[in-house]
Amino acid sequence: MSRLSFFFKRLVRMDWKAMWKTTGILKERSGKSRIWLLCDMLRCAVKYNAGYVDYKIAQFYRLNDEQKKTQITRGLSNTIVRRMNDKSYWYLFDDKATFNNLFKDEVARDWIKVTKDTDLEEWKAFLSRNDDLFWKPLEGSSGVGIARYEKEYWLGREEEFLKELVDKEVGILEERVIQHPRMMEMSPSSVNTIRIATLLGDKKQGIVYAFLRIGNGKVMDNVDQGGMAARVDLATGTLLTVGADKQGNTFTEHPITGTPIIGFKIPFFQEACDMCLKAAQKVPQMRFVAWDVAITEKGPVFIEGNSFPSHAVPQFAAHYPDGIGIMREFREFIDI
Repeated sequence: MSRLSFFFKRLVRMDWKAMWKTTGILKERSGKSRIWLLCDMLRCAVKYNAGYVDYKIAQFYRLNDEQKKTQITRGLSNTIVRRMNDKSYWYLFDDKATFNNLFKDEVARDWIKVTKDTDLEEWKAFLSRNDDLFWKPLEGSSGVGIARYEKEYWLGREEEFLKELVDKEVGILEERVIQHPRMMEMSPSSVNTIRIATLLGDKKQGIVYAFLRIGNGKVMDNVDQGGMAARVDLATGTLLTVGADKQGNTFTEHPITGTPIIGFKIPFFQEACDMCLKAAQKVPQMRFVAWDVAITEKGPVFIEGNSFPSHAVPQFAAHYPDGIGIMREFREFIDI
C-alpha cells in the first residue's frame, strides 16, 4: 500500500475526537501551538505513514527529518507484516487454541477450549486438577476480555461455571503461569512477559528486538492495560532503558515494588531467545512474529505468538533518547 493510499484510508477512519485530545496533551508537553502540531502531524502522516498515536508515542515533535526516517510507524509496520507473513497462516497464531496445540511443548501448561460442545466430564476433570485459571477469548489482543478465576469461584458449581463461560463467547481456560521469583520482584500483580520478535529476513534471520513488558498494579502487563515496557539487551538479557508506558510516563524503578528497572537481569533470557528462534522455523510462512514469553522457575514458556506484531512498544521515545528509532535494527534483516 502506497503512503498516499494509506494516508487517505486512515483519514476516513480517523477518530477526530481522540486526535484533538492528543494535540491538547502534546501542546502542554512540547510547548508548541496546536496549529503547529496539527500541521506537523499532517506532514508526518503523508511523508512517514505516521498516525497521531505514532506521533505521540515516538514524540515526532522533537525529531528532525533524519530522525523521523528511522521510526517504524504504523503504516510501515503494516507493510512489513503483510510482506513477511502469509495471511493464510495467521490463524495459527490468532486462534489461541490452535496456537496452544501447535506449540504445546513451549506452552507447557494445562488448558481447555470452552465451547457449547465441551465434554462435561473432561471439564470437571480439568477443574479438579487446577486451583487458579485464566480465561481468554479465542481471538483478541491487548489483554481485552482476559479474566482470572480461583477455585473458590467454581467449587461446587462446576456446571454453572461452564455455562457462564459458554454464554460469554468461545475461549480457552488456562492454568495460571507462576513466574520466576526474580520476575515477581519486578511486579507480582501480573506475569511480566518478554516480547521477543523474530524475523526470517532476506539478509539474515534472528531476533530483531526484545522488550520486557511490566505490569503496574493490574493483572496484565500489556501497555494497553496500563503496563510499561523496557528494552532488553539481546546479548545479556539486561534492561537497557527506563520503563515507559503508552502515555509517555517514564520510570527508573517500579512505582509499586521499587525494583530498579535499568540493569535488571532477566533469568533464562538466552533460553527464551533459543525457544523463539526454534519456534520461528515451525511456520516459515510467518517470517515476522512477536512472541510473548513468561519466565518460570523451570525456564521460559510461551503465553502467545502475534501474527501482526504491535508497532507501538518499539516506538516509545524513552527507549531512544538520541531520537534514532528501531529502523536500523530492521534494516539488518530486510530492505525497507
